[in-house]
Amino acid sequence: MSVSDPTLGDDNARSRRSRCVSAVCVALLCVLLLSVIIVLTVKLNSVTRERDQLQISYDNMTAERDQLHTERDGLQMMLNNSIQQCQRYFMTTEKKSWNDARQDCRSKGADLAIITSREDQEFLSKIFKGTEAWIGLIDIAEEGMWKWVDGTTLTNGFWWDEEPNDYNNDEDCAVTGSKFAKAEIRTWADYPCNIPVLAICQMSSNN
Repeated sequence: MSVSDPTLGDDNARSRRSRCVSAVCVALLCVLLLSVIIVLTVKLNSVTRERDQLQISYDNMTAERDQLHTERDGLQMMLNNSIQQCQRYFMTTEKKSWNDARQDCRSKGADLAIITSREDQEFLSKIFKGTEAWIGLIDIAEEGMWKWVDGTTLTNGFWWDEEPNDYNNDEDCAVTGSKFAKAEIRTWADYPCNIPVLAICQMSSNN
């Protein structure tokens, strides 16, 4: 009859406990790693969303910057054009007849203003605040055939109501900003050429 060694049971028990402890540790480690992975994944997603939002914000700011640059360039161009227009025109300082006013303009390298567009009429009305002034338009050669000082025929006028009317058969020179006109744009009228009026001079394109 054999006698069992009592230490074998203790060794087996210790071995099982050791394996259980190892398994628990591995399980805990797996749980810990899984938790770390989940946390890192959440943080990565959060960082990715923030990155995407920052990219969107950057793209929006870039688009706004480009738009501002475009608007700035447009305003700069408008300002340059306005400055150039302002430099093209000036008002005489003394009231004179149409012929004398024209000589005054020409002595300064200019001539009486030629207005061929609504934009020009609006611009002159604005900068000279509707002041009554001679322009380079007459029908002395042939009544009703209005011509500019450069010889071209009038095609688009801004006459006030019932103008030109050649009152007393003695009105052959045109003014803008007539004191009788009540409109902002249609302010032309024909006046006798010998009455004293201020004049709008226009620099030639060569100056």
